[in-house]
Amino acid sequence: MAIGIIIASHGKFAEGIHQSGSMIFGEQEKVQVVTFMPNEGPDDLYAHFNNAIAQFDADDEVLVLADLWSGSPFNQASRVMGENPDRKMAIITGLNLPMLIQAYTERLMDANAGVDQVVANIIKESKDGVKALPEELNPAEEVAAPVAAAAPQGAIPEGTVIGDGKLKINLARIDTRLLHGQVATAWTPASKADRIIVASDAVAQDELRKGLIKQAAPNGVNANVVPIKKLIDAAKDPRFGNTHALILFETVQDALRAVEGGVEIKELNVGSMAHSTGKTMVNNVLSMDKEDVAAFEKLRDLGVAFDVRKVPNDSKKDLFDLINKANVQ
Repeated sequence: MAIGIIIASHGKFAEGIHQSGSMIFGEQEKVQVVTFMPNEGPDDLYAHFNNAIAQFDADDEVLVLADLWSGSPFNQASRVMGENPDRKMAIITGLNLPMLIQAYTERLMDANAGVDQVVANIIKESKDGVKALPEELNPAEEVAAPVAAAAPQGAIPEGTVIGDGKLKINLARIDTRLLHGQVATAWTPASKADRIIVASDAVAQDELRKGLIKQAAPNGVNANVVPIKKLIDAAKDPRFGNTHALILFETVQDALRAVEGGVEIKELNVGSMAHSTGKTMVNNVLSMDKEDVAAFEKLRDLGVAFDVRKVPNDSKKDLFDLINKANVQ
């Protein structure tokens, strides 16, 4: 049993949001798109829904993400649901991208979850995704609480051991874009991290970039920007014993400095390395030169394994196989 997702809309909105979801979260199984075009009638739409459901397994539950309450897609989905009382179905309206991403996230986090278990989380996330900048334009009750400080609170004396006294690194990733949509909506829930740490000397000195990164943090997760030395110190600070972190590096050189400084990273997710003059494209999102390759080789010699994936749903690639094939100069 799994959850099949149907994205439904007037016109081609559903097709577009499906494409956007794939760009952020990767291609997904058991997802069907239903569009209601101007030249179609209710019976056409009804047939589209039945055809979409037929693509799922007989015991799959069905989640319909529709655009408008009482709109034709909603009405025909309701008709199908009413005619199939033995089929577990749910319909959510107000379709937006956070809603779709959360639906994907719920399936990723618990493959055995039923549709009735995940609806509340999806609704909350889709509502929380409606925000304004400047923040004072948001209704007062929706303004986010301030992000916690980067270091343990001052009330905790130095040397205090919390938990087992070891920072938990749930995921370490190289990504030139650092904290962006794919990281916030896909990698963060997949890693089950409760804190995102961007480790970069350059970004730590840039107040604008620091502010933008903190704004991009998903709900319920603190985001901090620290220099590499501070990450090294935090990894040795027993006050971080209950912290489960997702570490983001802008470059492989920064990751190497952290590991050489004592940050215990067993596996490094290589997600994105931007192209620049003199670098060779290794795949469609990774570009590197000899210095980058040398840094990866040092990390390998230090016992670090590599996971080359843009999003969690991608299949893993062999980093050095890609490097060798690209003949990096």
